[in-house]
Amino acid sequence: MKHRSKSGLINSLLMSGGAMALTVALGAGAAHAAQDAYVPVTAGDLTGAASSDGWLMFNHDYTGRDYVPFTQITTANVSGLTQVWASDKIDIPNGFEDSPVIHGDYMFVTTPKDRVIAYNAVTGGKIWEYDYAVPATAYKTVCCDTNNRGVAVYGSMVFFGTLDNHVVALDAATGSVVWNISIEDPGVGYSISEAPIVVNGNVIIASGGGEYGARGFIIALDAKSGAQKWKSYTIPDPTQPGGDTWPAGMYKTGGGAPWMTGTYDADTNTLFWGVGNPGPWLATMRPGKNLYTDSLLALDPDTGAIKWYYQYTANDTWDYDGVNTAQLADITYKGTAYKAVVEANRNGYFYAIDRTNGKLIYAVPFTHDTSILGITNDEAVKNPANEPTLDKSIFTCPSFLGGKNWWPGAVDPQSNTAFIPTLHACMTMSGVPVSYAAGLPFLGETFKMKADPSAPGELGSLQALDINTGKRIWQRKSPMPWDAGALATAGGLVFSGTPDGHLDAFSEKTGKLLWTSPELSSGIIANPVSYQVDGKQYVAIWAGWGGVWPLWAGPLAKAEANIPRGGQLYVFSLGS
Repeated sequence: MKHRSKSGLINSLLMSGGAMALTVALGAGAAHAAQDAYVPVTAGDLTGAASSDGWLMFNHDYTGRDYVPFTQITTANVSGLTQVWASDKIDIPNGFEDSPVIHGDYMFVTTPKDRVIAYNAVTGGKIWEYDYAVPATAYKTVCCDTNNRGVAVYGSMVFFGTLDNHVVALDAATGSVVWNISIEDPGVGYSISEAPIVVNGNVIIASGGGEYGARGFIIALDAKSGAQKWKSYTIPDPTQPGGDTWPAGMYKTGGGAPWMTGTYDADTNTLFWGVGNPGPWLATMRPGKNLYTDSLLALDPDTGAIKWYYQYTANDTWDYDGVNTAQLADITYKGTAYKAVVEANRNGYFYAIDRTNGKLIYAVPFTHDTSILGITNDEAVKNPANEPTLDKSIFTCPSFLGGKNWWPGAVDPQSNTAFIPTLHACMTMSGVPVSYAAGLPFLGETFKMKADPSAPGELGSLQALDINTGKRIWQRKSPMPWDAGALATAGGLVFSGTPDGHLDAFSEKTGKLLWTSPELSSGIIANPVSYQVDGKQYVAIWAGWGGVWPLWAGPLAKAEANIPRGGQLYVFSLGS
């Protein structure tokens, strides 16, 4: 999903079910009594997370591949998956987009409205619960549901961001507050919904709010104390490199929210972070390339200094954010080996970029695209006929939700295959006058989602792409939007969820459906995760429909209008 700040139309939905700050430690009961003592997470644990039994960060490990090396559940036995436990249903009618973080037999989850819960990962017994008190002011500038996508873990603490721009550290064993730091005022455009990442002892997190013209930033806080270590803005001022790509003074309201969790290359000590759309949306109001919007930034995680950047869509007028996860991959393209990052971008192109220097390796369209005509001299060539102005309306593909939105895809490093949850939708757009006012939407465009005429009856698909060549291997089409993330496993499986409430398992090689869960309590827009405890492999997923599709897809979302709301966490494993 995305911080798609447009109006106050959803305030009543966002305000329903507000909670008070509360920590509940459940010291009694058989499930809690059996809980292991919490073992602190070390820097070595995070660096080695790709081969661990847990799920130690939002995208599993620093590479961002959403891949686990487990082989207990395979194509041969996945049909034997059964439900092990499910949480109580949580009566919040907003989208559940969290990726659970698992360390040992501790599972940490978040819900909409900034609630954090610790469960026993094996039994589902609740260990503690913390409800953060979100002030009413914060809901005024939350665009796309009240989601919270998860936590980070390090030492004996659990870290998360809040809708009113706080970063909070909790004691992992008890849920008690260790520190609570405000990094920006609420109600002026900023909000936080992504999970933090911990690198070199720093908790790194970034701002949302590009639709309000809020100047984006990434910030690092000392994990022990919460003290600020550095803060880097994504829109340069006139004295900085790239500052001349903006009209005078517009850097202050240029948007560029880096609102999704980054990834990290430990070998080169480089942090990769995607940057969102410029403000206002209407590009004719801000001539220039508008750096570093719609870009991938390579940063020094110890100072925040930019090492290099790659801009996907310069002077964007379609809301084609560059925040989708940049996944580390070692590829061989046309006979040459590369250390790469790969990303399925909102603009409809799949990119492979040399992660050592930011040079483009290749870019290929993965969905119907009439906005971008191709890639020339490493830059996207925009279709001028499909750019709106104050006196011109346009129809173009993909829509402002992109060929792929925020939900993570997966990359299998053994086969070098990417699995891409894909949207097939287009839009109309028209330019309208707008002026900046703090805390109000700063768009300059109206829009409406439309069906893709090249894909009748098709709103989504899951596709597999060979990242050594950029060529599609298989595709599974759906009349529903594909709004859930993907998980790949060494057992030859790809897991993903559906709006009508099923977790599915597919063959990595062929895309054949091998298993589907019973119907769950709500639709799925979250990312499945997998972990092992005492040699047993589990797969977990949140059900809880919401997010951008029902809010902004208009008539295209009619088929999903009656999906039950509320969240419930489900965990599956093979029968004993």
